[in-house]
Amino acid sequence: MASIHNLIDKIDNPELREQIAAEVAKLEKQKKFGLVFEEHLPECTALYDIPVKKGAKVALKSGKVSDCYTVLKIEDGKALCLNLDKNETTEFKVDDLVCVAEFGDPIYPYLEPLDTVCNAPDSDLWHTLIEADNYHALQLLEYLYAGKVDCIYIDPPYNTRAKDWKYNNDYVDPNDSYRHSKWLAMMKKRLILAKRLLNPFCSVLIVTIDEKEYLHLECLLEEMFPDSGIQMVSSVINPSGVARGSDFGRTDEYIFFVKIGKAKPALLQLSDEWKTSSTKSSVKPTWRTVRRRGAGDLRKDSPNLFYPIVIDDETGRIIKAGESLPLNVERSSVCCDCKGASLIWPMKPNNVEGRWQLSQKELMERLQNGYVRVVAKNEYGWVPTYLAKGEIQKVKNGTYEILGRGGANNELHLSGEEGDQRFIPGSQWRIKAHNARECGSVYLNNIIGTDKFDFPKSLYAEHDAIRFFVANNPNALIVDFFAGSGTTLHAVNLLNAEDDGHRRCILVTNNEVSDSEAKEMRARGLNPGDDEWEKLGIARYVTWPRTVCSIEGHDVNGNPLKGNYIGSDIPMADGFKANAAFFKLGFLDKTKVSLGRQFKEMLPTLWMKAGAHGPCPSVEEGVPSMLILPENKMAILNDENCFGEFVGRLADYSGIDVVYLVTDYEAGYASMSAALPGKKTYQLYRDYLDNFRINAGRNVR
Repeated sequence: MASIHNLIDKIDNPELREQIAAEVAKLEKQKKFGLVFEEHLPECTALYDIPVKKGAKVALKSGKVSDCYTVLKIEDGKALCLNLDKNETTEFKVDDLVCVAEFGDPIYPYLEPLDTVCNAPDSDLWHTLIEADNYHALQLLEYLYAGKVDCIYIDPPYNTRAKDWKYNNDYVDPNDSYRHSKWLAMMKKRLILAKRLLNPFCSVLIVTIDEKEYLHLECLLEEMFPDSGIQMVSSVINPSGVARGSDFGRTDEYIFFVKIGKAKPALLQLSDEWKTSSTKSSVKPTWRTVRRRGAGDLRKDSPNLFYPIVIDDETGRIIKAGESLPLNVERSSVCCDCKGASLIWPMKPNNVEGRWQLSQKELMERLQNGYVRVVAKNEYGWVPTYLAKGEIQKVKNGTYEILGRGGANNELHLSGEEGDQRFIPGSQWRIKAHNARECGSVYLNNIIGTDKFDFPKSLYAEHDAIRFFVANNPNALIVDFFAGSGTTLHAVNLLNAEDDGHRRCILVTNNEVSDSEAKEMRARGLNPGDDEWEKLGIARYVTWPRTVCSIEGHDVNGNPLKGNYIGSDIPMADGFKANAAFFKLGFLDKTKVSLGRQFKEMLPTLWMKAGAHGPCPSVEEGVPSMLILPENKMAILNDENCFGEFVGRLADYSGIDVVYLVTDYEAGYASMSAALPGKKTYQLYRDYLDNFRINAGRNVR
């Protein structure tokens, strides 16, 4: 297509050039170039908490969620349903049906509290785990945190075996000729939403994958993130190898890093096993001697730059720069008037008088900014050095990281200098602690006492991958919407414990049971949504128990965890100073929301949108005229007639940042918002309802 555009530019006739360009633009929209794959039918999600009623889109609980019907009428516990594909009617028991939503249908999500763990009552740091289909959870997260997420780490299904992952509630057979395009269609829909979550100025998307889909994934990432830097790392996760019949055994997996905006890996203090011949940072600042070298380096070439620098004899501290010495005045005639100090002149090694590179004013300005340091003495005394303009610019644009200031002249200490042992490793990671069996499966089994979850990630493999991009951001917001066993939140808590950070993590996982468990329970007449079924799902049986136990420092039986975390002296039994809330994603009736009848259900969503500070608030039935929640840094006005009282009460709490105003009138909202300077305000429930109504269709394209 680039060649075609180049040819179009050569057309002399402007009208013809414009017409052809317009026709080519139409073709580009119709025909995909680059990665081509089938979009497939829209994915469907079962909505177990939505009541079945006339006009609802439903499926059989025991059937395929993609086999949809429309309810024509309900009578005596039975529903007459129209098959949407065959245009045939069938009667089912209402109890055998579940409402479904196709991707693109407007949905109105809420968070139903299930449980909490609080091991840091004095901290307002609260992580969250959301049990949900991750697509609809991402729609909610876009409403909550669009452009605010610093790091997304995901470990999507690898599409390698019959029981690896589901599409429309069916396991995808590895022999399915459409398995790759189904996988890509699934990933694209979710990455569209994930991209909107990421901070466009500085953030990272980290995706792990194996050889089955890594080529397709890279093409998809290149297509979706054309302006971002993308790099792939190979990481050994099973040194002994997994047998592949007559093929080479699999020892590694791949990690894609999509670096958005200014994001780049940080220089970290790493052990020797990370080192290769090229791991040391090649970016090293250059400190030049203040005495000029090369052409024009004599006193006579610039008489004004021949002056004494007064330096403390013992420490090398520059006290001041003296007056320039005329050519006809001998330097021996100038005496030092500072006790314990000496005069340093720009003398060349052959005892010829040279000259400085900087004027007195420039020298003292750079000295104040930390751009001048004094090194070891030579026969003429201390040797002053400085950073040239190009090096200073590299400090300002972040090429050199400022590690601190110190020394006799309070000079800058920069990354890459002698004594800085931090580095960025190569793209082949062979780290013992990244072993998925020893530091993944064994760790998880020690906590929950079961092999229920296959192939958990090494805690340290995730910890290290994330750390390269959030080490210098102690308040980072991190999301994992393929959370699985919950390794990401565990890793974030470990990072916070190591550097006293305040990073927050949001996990999203479904609550699927294993194939064998599903068959056994269906034989007993159980279906998804039943309590006995749900308690064996991943979120409730694995992810949440691991979260609670790792935070509190014990296994599911209450026994203290043994040992320390690798690379630190942090005992596992100490747990973490952290808190977490567990929610299930549900769906609301938009009419009831607009009438303010589901305030209780909406409250956790409002809490998360305000930053998830402090424990999630709750209310009994009924709608209070207002809520002032200083611990959550938010306030809600439900009755606009009480606005005067509301403002007066807000004045007593300076820490409230977010205010929700419930009103149907745009002018009223604008007036109230203007009376709350410095507060982030939202109009309820219009802000919420409009978001999910408007964004429904665009999120599938």
